[in-house]
Amino acid sequence: MTIRGCDVYPGHPCPHSTGSGCDDYANRPHDPCVSFNCGWIVNDSPLPDWMKPSNAKVIVIFNKTVWNGLPVDVAVPVGRRIPGRALNWLKGFAQRHGRPLLFSEQVKENGIYTREQMFMAHGPAAFQQHTAQLLAQKKSLW
Repeated sequence: MTIRGCDVYPGHPCPHSTGSGCDDYANRPHDPCVSFNCGWIVNDSPLPDWMKPSNAKVIVIFNKTVWNGLPVDVAVPVGRRIPGRALNWLKGFAQRHGRPLLFSEQVKENGIYTREQMFMAHGPAAFQQHTAQLLAQKKSLW
Protein backbone atom coordinates (compact mmCIF):
# COMPACT_ATOMS: atom_id res chain seq x y z
CA MET A 1 0.00 0.00 0.00
CA THR A 2 0.99 3.61 -0.35
CA ILE A 3 0.52 6.15 2.44
CA ARG A 4 1.04 9.79 1.50
CA GLY A 5 3.31 8.79 -1.38
CA CYS A 6 5.37 6.35 0.70
CA ASP A 7 5.34 2.68 -0.27
CA VAL A 8 4.61 0.52 2.78
CA TYR A 9 5.27 -3.22 2.89
CA PRO A 10 7.05 -5.73 5.17
CA GLY A 11 10.52 -4.49 5.88
CA HIS A 12 9.52 -0.97 4.80
CA PRO A 13 7.02 0.38 7.37
CA CYS A 14 5.11 3.63 7.22
CA PRO A 15 7.37 6.54 8.19
CA HIS A 16 4.75 7.51 10.80
CA SER A 17 4.89 4.12 12.54
CA THR A 18 6.39 4.18 15.99
CA GLY A 19 6.29 0.40 16.28
CA SER A 20 3.34 0.67 18.65
CA GLY A 21 1.18 3.23 16.87
CA CYS A 22 1.12 6.26 14.60
CA ASP A 23 2.98 9.47 15.39
CA ASP A 24 0.45 11.48 13.31
CA TYR A 25 -2.74 9.59 14.20
CA ALA A 26 -4.98 12.70 14.18
CA ASN A 27 -3.95 13.51 10.60
CA ARG A 28 -3.79 10.02 9.13
CA PRO A 29 -5.34 9.62 5.66
CA HIS A 30 -8.76 8.01 5.29
CA ASP A 31 -7.47 5.43 2.83
CA PRO A 32 -5.87 3.17 3.85
CA CYS A 33 -5.46 4.16 7.52
CA VAL A 34 -8.90 5.23 8.79
CA SER A 35 -10.80 2.79 6.56
CA PHE A 36 -8.65 -0.21 7.58
CA ASN A 37 -10.41 -2.69 9.88
CA CYS A 38 -8.03 -5.18 11.43
CA GLY A 39 -9.93 -8.34 12.36
CA TRP A 40 -8.35 -8.22 15.79
CA ILE A 41 -10.13 -4.98 16.78
CA VAL A 42 -13.48 -5.22 14.98
CA ASN A 43 -16.56 -5.51 17.21
CA ASP A 44 -17.28 -9.12 18.17
CA SER A 45 -14.04 -10.35 16.63
CA PRO A 46 -13.99 -14.16 16.58
CA LEU A 47 -10.21 -14.19 16.90
CA PRO A 48 -8.95 -15.75 20.15
CA ASP A 49 -6.64 -13.75 22.42
CA TRP A 50 -3.51 -15.47 21.14
CA MET A 51 -4.32 -14.28 17.57
CA LYS A 52 -3.38 -10.68 18.37
CA PRO A 53 -1.17 -9.65 15.39
CA SER A 54 1.87 -9.00 17.55
CA ASN A 55 1.60 -12.55 18.95
CA ALA A 56 0.27 -14.62 16.05
CA LYS A 57 2.26 -12.71 13.41
CA VAL A 58 -0.75 -12.37 11.10
CA ILE A 59 -3.18 -9.59 10.23
CA VAL A 60 -6.69 -10.75 9.40
CA ILE A 61 -9.14 -8.71 7.36
CA PHE A 62 -12.68 -10.08 7.51
CA ASN A 63 -15.07 -9.61 4.58
CA LYS A 64 -12.41 -8.16 2.27
CA THR A 65 -14.35 -9.32 -0.77
CA VAL A 66 -17.18 -11.66 -1.79
CA TRP A 67 -17.14 -14.80 -3.93
CA ASN A 68 -20.39 -16.49 -4.99
CA GLY A 69 -22.22 -14.63 -2.23
CA LEU A 70 -19.77 -15.78 0.46
CA PRO A 71 -17.61 -13.39 2.48
CA VAL A 72 -13.91 -13.87 1.78
CA ASP A 73 -11.37 -13.19 4.51
CA VAL A 74 -7.76 -12.21 3.88
CA ALA A 75 -4.75 -12.99 6.06
CA VAL A 76 -1.34 -11.43 5.58
CA PRO A 77 1.80 -12.23 7.55
CA VAL A 78 3.67 -9.95 9.88
CA GLY A 79 6.98 -11.08 8.45
CA ARG A 80 7.55 -13.54 5.65
CA ARG A 81 4.81 -16.12 6.24
CA ILE A 82 1.93 -16.86 8.57
CA PRO A 83 3.06 -19.23 11.34
CA GLY A 84 1.55 -22.72 11.14
CA ARG A 85 -0.55 -22.49 14.31
CA ALA A 86 -2.24 -19.26 13.14
CA LEU A 87 -2.73 -20.49 9.57
CA ASN A 88 -4.25 -23.76 10.77
CA TRP A 89 -6.64 -21.86 13.04
CA LEU A 90 -7.67 -19.59 10.16
CA LYS A 91 -8.22 -22.52 7.81
CA GLY A 92 -10.34 -24.29 10.44
CA PHE A 93 -12.38 -21.12 11.03
CA ALA A 94 -12.87 -20.73 7.28
CA GLN A 95 -14.09 -24.32 6.97
CA ARG A 96 -16.41 -24.20 9.99
CA HIS A 97 -18.02 -20.95 8.85
CA GLY A 98 -18.03 -21.49 5.07
CA ARG A 99 -15.80 -18.45 4.49
CA PRO A 100 -13.17 -18.79 1.76
CA LEU A 101 -9.75 -17.56 2.80
CA LEU A 102 -6.99 -15.81 0.87
CA PHE A 103 -3.60 -15.79 2.55
CA SER A 104 -0.20 -14.64 1.46
CA GLU A 105 3.49 -15.08 1.89
CA GLN A 106 5.91 -12.22 1.39
CA VAL A 107 8.46 -12.58 -1.39
CA LYS A 108 12.10 -12.04 -0.50
CA GLU A 109 14.87 -11.46 -3.00
CA ASN A 110 18.49 -11.51 -1.85
CA GLY A 111 17.29 -11.52 1.76
CA ILE A 112 15.19 -8.36 1.34
CA TYR A 113 11.40 -8.15 1.35
CA THR A 114 9.90 -6.95 -1.91
CA ARG A 115 6.48 -5.41 -2.48
CA GLU A 116 5.38 -8.72 -3.97
CA GLN A 117 3.12 -11.19 -2.19
CA MET A 118 2.35 -14.73 -3.22
CA PHE A 119 -1.34 -15.43 -2.55
CA MET A 120 -2.94 -18.80 -1.95
CA ALA A 121 -6.60 -19.77 -1.57
CA HIS A 122 -8.30 -22.02 0.96
CA GLY A 123 -11.88 -23.10 0.48
CA PRO A 124 -14.00 -24.80 -2.18
CA ALA A 125 -12.18 -26.12 -5.25
CA ALA A 126 -14.09 -23.65 -7.44
CA PHE A 127 -12.83 -20.77 -5.27
CA GLN A 128 -9.27 -22.04 -5.53
CA GLN A 129 -9.63 -22.31 -9.33
CA HIS A 130 -11.16 -18.82 -9.52
CA THR A 131 -8.26 -17.40 -7.50
CA ALA A 132 -5.68 -19.22 -9.65
CA GLN A 133 -7.28 -17.77 -12.80
CA LEU A 134 -7.21 -14.23 -11.41
CA LEU A 135 -3.57 -14.63 -10.39
CA ALA A 136 -2.61 -16.10 -13.79
CA GLN A 137 -4.28 -13.14 -15.49
CA LYS A 138 -2.55 -10.75 -13.06
CA LYS A 139 -5.93 -9.41 -11.95
CA SER A 140 -6.77 -8.06 -8.52
CA LEU A 141 -8.12 -10.53 -5.98
CA TRP A 142 -10.46 -7.86 -4.58
